[in-house]
Amino acid sequence: MEASDIQSRPETSMLPPVNLRPSFNITRTSHVRLTVADLAESRNFYVNALGLVVSDEDERTCHLRGLAEACHHSLVLELDEDGAGSCRRIGFRVFFDEDLDIAYDWFRDRGLPAEWVDLPHQSRTLHVSDPVGTPLELCAHMETRPRLHIDFQHHQGARAQRLDHFQTFAPNTYELTAFYGELGFRNSEYLAHGDKLLSAFMYRKGTCLDLAIVENTGPALHHFAYTVSESHDIFTACDWAGILGYGEGVERGPGRHGPGGMLFTYLRDPDGHRVEVFNSHYQTIDTEVEPVRWDAGSLSTNVRWGLPALEKWYFEASPFVGVKQTPPAEAPQPMTLERFLLEQSAH
Repeated sequence: MEASDIQSRPETSMLPPVNLRPSFNITRTSHVRLTVADLAESRNFYVNALGLVVSDEDERTCHLRGLAEACHHSLVLELDEDGAGSCRRIGFRVFFDEDLDIAYDWFRDRGLPAEWVDLPHQSRTLHVSDPVGTPLELCAHMETRPRLHIDFQHHQGARAQRLDHFQTFAPNTYELTAFYGELGFRNSEYLAHGDKLLSAFMYRKGTCLDLAIVENTGPALHHFAYTVSESHDIFTACDWAGILGYGEGVERGPGRHGPGGMLFTYLRDPDGHRVEVFNSHYQTIDTEVEPVRWDAGSLSTNVRWGLPALEKWYFEASPFVGVKQTPPAEAPQPMTLERFLLEQSAH
C-alpha cells in the first residue's frame, strides 16, 4: 500500500487514518434485520406511517423497501415473540461477488468471525463481526423490483425513499473508527471534547453518512435512517404515527442536526426500535474534502435552535441478538432535556 493511499492530515490528526484503497469494496448501507413481537403491528407501522413497500412476506418474515429502492429489501422484520426488540444484523453491499471472498479471508486473518450463509432474495452472503461484536451482513447482489418513487398511487405515510445509514454504540469510538477506516470508510464530520473522540460520522457512498459510531455501552443499534423527498414528509411521519396510535413514539424532533445539517425526526416502532426520517445530504466524493470537527462538552448535536433530546434518546438502543455489551471507560454525560430543564430552573 502506497503512502498516498492513506488519508491522514494535520487537521484531522485526532482521527485514525483511512485506507483509500481497501482490500475489498464496501459500497453502501444496504439493509437491517430486526426481531419483532407482532409482525402485523410492525408491518402496519412501517407501511402506513413511514410508507415502505412490501416486497415479499410470509407468516414469520416481512421484507420491505423504500419507494426509490430497486433492490428487494432494505428492512427485514422477523417474528420472534420471545426475543423481540433486538437487531440480528446490519447489512452492507460490496461491489463485486469476488469482494466477498476477499472479505472472508480478511476477517478470518484478523481472528474475526466469517461464515457463509444462504438467505432468500440475496446472492451469496457473508456473515462477519467487527472487533466489538457488531454482527454484519455482506452481499453483492439482490433480486430487484420496480422503483415506485413516481407511482404516486402507491404512496403512503411519509413516503420513505431509501435506507441511508446506521448509528451504532461502541465502547471506544476511536478504536472502532480505526477499524472501519481500514475498510475505506471516510469521515465527514466528528464530535470531540478536547482530545477525546466522542462520535464519528463515516461514509462509503459519497454522501456524509453510512455509519455513525457513538461512544456508549455497546455494541447496539441506536437507529437506522430513511431519506424522504421533502421536508413536509417528516411532519407526515409524525402525523401518521399519531393517527395510527404510535404518537408517543415520536421521540425527538422535528428538528435540524448540527452535524450533517439535515432536518429530521426520530420515531420508535412498536418494539422500541428507533428509526429516523430525514432529508438532504451533501456530497463527499472528492478526496480533498476534510472532516468537520464539532467541539462539544456533551453529546448534544443541536445547533442554533431546538432543545436537547430526552435522556432515553442518548442511552437506549436495540441490542444485537446474542452479543455481549461492554460499557465505555467513561460514561457519557450528554446535555439531556431533563438536565437542561433542571439547570434552567436553577437560574
